Amino acid sequence: MKTTLKVNGRAHTVDVDPSAPLLYILRNDLGLQGPRFGCGLGQCGACTVIVNGVATRSCITPASAVKGEITTLEGLAKEGRLHPLQQAWIDEQVPQCGFCQNGQILTAKAMLDKNPHPTDAQIRESMNATLCRCMSYYRIQTAIKRAARTLADASPVSGKAVVA
Repeated sequence: MKTTLKVNGRAHTVDVDPSAPLLYILRNDLGLQGPRFGCGLGQCGACTVIVNGVATRSCITPASAVKGEITTLEGLAKEGRLHPLQQAWIDEQVPQCGFCQNGQILTAKAMLDKNPHPTDAQIRESMNATLCRCMSYYRIQTAIKRAARTLADASPVSGKAVVA
């Protein structure tokens, strides 16, 4: 079955089995290396991509069921500049083995897109189903908070008057 997927702003037409997991299409047909095969059951989060703003487990999502924009780790950087989450990951030295980082970063991005000023409890709640084998959860939380500050500093102030 031919299907067109919009991935990281570009349309790709692929001939796939309708039940083929999106993860396989992204990695094998499109050559993207961000999403990883972890558990194959949608439980660990290593395969996470963002579909229409929602963190989605690509290992259990049939490619034929995806309608709309797919964002992978490769699609976060713009014009050669890392996304603030990617930069925060580096600045906070989050990765150890690095296997879960795709899922961690994309889950965090989906969360920050919905809630740009999360509390520590909200970060933990949003991230609780994305597993890290190396247990770098505290550094992940610190990186998310750093990225949230960077994004807030970069966004235009709306509705606030400057009083001198």
